[in-house]
Amino acid sequence: MSNATQHPEPRILASGDTALVVEFGREVDRRVSALVLALTRRLEDAPIAGVVELVPTFRSLMVHYDPLLIAPADLSARLAAMAAGLDAIERPGRLWRLPACYDPAVSPDLADVAAATGLTAAEIAALHSAETYHVYMLGYLPGFPYMGDTPPALRLPRRTDPRVKVPAGSIAIATAMTAVYGIESPGGWNLIGRTPALMWDLRRDPPALLAAGDKVRFEPIGLAEYERLAAQAADGALVLSPEPAPRIDLVPESAT
Repeated sequence: MSNATQHPEPRILASGDTALVVEFGREVDRRVSALVLALTRRLEDAPIAGVVELVPTFRSLMVHYDPLLIAPADLSARLAAMAAGLDAIERPGRLWRLPACYDPAVSPDLADVAAATGLTAAEIAALHSAETYHVYMLGYLPGFPYMGDTPPALRLPRRTDPRVKVPAGSIAIATAMTAVYGIESPGGWNLIGRTPALMWDLRRDPPALLAAGDKVRFEPIGLAEYERLAAQAADGALVLSPEPAPRIDLVPESAT
């Protein structure tokens, strides 16, 4: 009989000569993410001398180390021991409520998404903002959060013609993921809104607003409110604070 603590043994792989990767699975899902984050917490609570950085990803934890301070074989053994007995439980974390404007003026792909899904613009905004998203990882760009899981009705492929410039704060969807562009950059995701919240701001410490394991809800606002808050953000006056997020026990699919 399956239970919530059963999972495959992690694999420990070399990544160059200064990093090891602890891989927990081959699929992107919340249980695997919970294991990645559980090991991250263990290493943060009981640091290993010589480890210089932890980078959680969808399916694995990359552990950067100084080979002059710890040998890879010794680190691998330590990581294997610390990865044993982890539970696939989403621990209480931080819940962010991000203002989100779905007005067509800041949502250049809204009409295309509506045509592809058969939904109205209002239905898209309502569906997208009804979810509590899980931050799987940060990557691609500074402060860029990969968040799941987008409602099935909104799951679309990336655009066939990526844009050269996507404005910072653009709320985007592609496949089962939702993201927010932290800086202006090229991008090929479907843009359905924009938030005045700054995902990446060098005036903060740390600069990234979100972190792996956070939860996010988008709170719809009108265009005038977006413009007001965006002006505050540009001046460094828009300060957002997280709320505690509830613990969620993840049950394996085979047990449901």
